Formats: sequence, structure tokens, C-alpha cells
Amino acid sequence: MGNVEKTAGDEEHTIKDWADLGQEMWSYLTGKGAAINYSFIDMVVEVPRDIGPDAPRAVWKLNGTLRVTTSEEKALDSDPARG
Repeated sequence: MGNVEKTAGDEEHTIKDWADLGQEMWSYLTGKGAAINYSFIDMVVEVPRDIGPDAPRAVWKLNGTLRVTTSEEKALDSDPARG
């Protein structure tokens, strides 16, 4: 069973998996000019495909910087951080 959140408009959003969580975070941050920067050195992350301790996992290896930004603009060149 996933988490249920209510927004200001009393809409219910059920978070069932990582894709739902990512979509909810993106919707929340869009339009707020948010930028999140992470730096990783030889980091390994096991990402579960489903919920539960025995869920199959993908292995991601990260070494460098990951930048997550949001924007309400549709054009790719609207983000001054892109270059």
C-alpha cells in the first residue's frame, strides 16, 4: 500500500513506486526555480523496481555531478544553466 498525500486542491496522489515519487517531486518543484546539485565519488546505488525487501534491483554507479533542475518553460534553451 502506498502513501497518500493531499494537495491544496484536495486531490489525492498515491505513491506506489519510484516513478510515482519522482513525478510527484517534479510536479512540486516545477515553477519554483529549484536546482539540486549532488556530487558523487564511486557511489553505487541499488534501485528497487518494486516495493519490498526482495524486489529486483538495478545497480547504478555514479562518479561525478548530477544536477536536477525544474522549469515551467518548454524550450530547452530557456534554462540558463544549460550549456
